[in-house]
This record gives sequence, structure tokens and C-alpha cells, in this order.
Amino acid sequence: MYDKYRIEEGTKVKLKDYDPGESGKLDKKEMEEKTAKNLAALDELQYKLYAEGKRSILVVLQAMDAGGKDGTIRKVFGILNPQGVRVTSFKAPTDEELSHDFLWRIHRNAPAKGMIGIFNRSHYEDVLIVRVNQWIDEKECERRFRTINEFERTLAENGTTVLKFYLHISKDEQKKRFLERLDDPTKKWKFCKGDLDTRKKWDDYMLQFEDVFRNTSTGQAPWYIVPADNKRYRNLIISTVVRETLEKMDLKFPEPEEGLDQIVID
Repeated sequence: MYDKYRIEEGTKVKLKDYDPGESGKLDKKEMEEKTAKNLAALDELQYKLYAEGKRSILVVLQAMDAGGKDGTIRKVFGILNPQGVRVTSFKAPTDEELSHDFLWRIHRNAPAKGMIGIFNRSHYEDVLIVRVNQWIDEKECERRFRTINEFERTLAENGTTVLKFYLHISKDEQKKRFLERLDDPTKKWKFCKGDLDTRKKWDDYMLQFEDVFRNTSTGQAPWYIVPADNKRYRNLIISTVVRETLEKMDLKFPEPEEGLDQIVID
């Protein structure tokens, strides 16, 4: 349904061609009703995924600061049974993590069979912030792109479906959300002065995101550019893509033990 937001392999992306304020000509009620149906379906599909125990889903969320990663996790995946969902938030790497290759901390948090794993930020920080700040050169970045593609292919070949979502907000919307955080005592703790330094490099980040999409959107691990100024539309797109992905997996409940029909419980 929302394949137009999926980036085909090798596509040269210009983020200016994507409207972050798009809402699909749907009103608030329509978006909420469609999302509610998706969430009800996801609840049942996750149960099957967990019971089958043979395959998994990895959802990668990337965005600029205040892009809506936390809100997406809460609104789209909050309904699911927490036994079958694991959220991993990647902050600045620790000394231990830095002593290993850049994918070490990522691979060890990949979802087990039967699970839905959600990455709040991810291995893509290692080809975004490091590149904007010129901490790695072009040769190293190309090597990391290859390594990432090989890693995600390995996951796919071992039963993990990888879905990557870039929550595309406008600079004006980011400003609005920053101001809301400053004005709201319950959100003020989320504001970091360092976010303003990142905001100053907005155009550089857009260029690097475009390069990430061109180099790492693949058939087995596609990127979706999700219009995210409208939170309801964002939730609708992501819940639809995850639901349709799970439906295509044709999940099956395991066969019960033999002889259960003859059991008598006193």
C-alpha cells in the first residue's frame, strides 16, 4: 500500500523531493481508524511469530533529533506482548564497544527467532554522525557500507526480515518540537543543548542520509522514507508496512504434540 515510500536498490535519493508534511489526503479520524485496525492485526500476527519461533523481524528507526522515534515505538509497538518485543536504544558507544568492530554491539542485539527487535538509532550512526563530523574518510565509509549490507544479508538469510524507516521531518517541525520540549516540564528532560549543534549541520545530515539510502537500501533490507511531520500518518505508514510484511510471511502455529485428543484431565 505504501510502496511509494520504499527506496529501490541503487536509487539516487533527493530528500527535497519527499514532502515530510504529506498526510495522504486522510483526515485525523481516517488515519486513527486505519491504524487501529493495523494494531489489532499486529497483535495477532506477533502472537503467531512468537509461537512459530522460526523467524524474526528487525525494525530500524533513524531520524533527526525529535524525529519521533520514541513516539513510533510507543504508538505502533506498545500494544504488542512485551515478551516478544525487544527495544534497543543505541547511544554513544562505550569504551568496551569501541574496542570491538562497529557492528559488535549491533549484532549481539539482533532479534532472536520469534521476536520483533526495534533499534532506536542503529549501526547507521556509524556512517552518519562520524561522516558529518569527518571522523572517518570516504574509503572507510565505503567499507562500512559494504559491511552493513553483508551483515543485513546475513540476518535475512538466517530468517530475520529487516525493515528500515527514516522518519522524515522538516526543519520547521523540528523547531516546533524543540520548543514544545522546552515549554513542557514533562518533556524538558529530553532536550539536549547538543541537539542544536546537530541542527546547525542539517544540510550535511540530509546529504549523508541520501548517500546511506543509495548505498544500503537493498532487496533484503529496504529503506522507507516516512513523512513524519504528521505523527498519525507516520504511525499509519509504519504499522501498515509491518503488518503487510508479517502477513506475507504466512506464519504458522507449531504442530501440537501427538495424542492430545486423548488427554483426560481429572
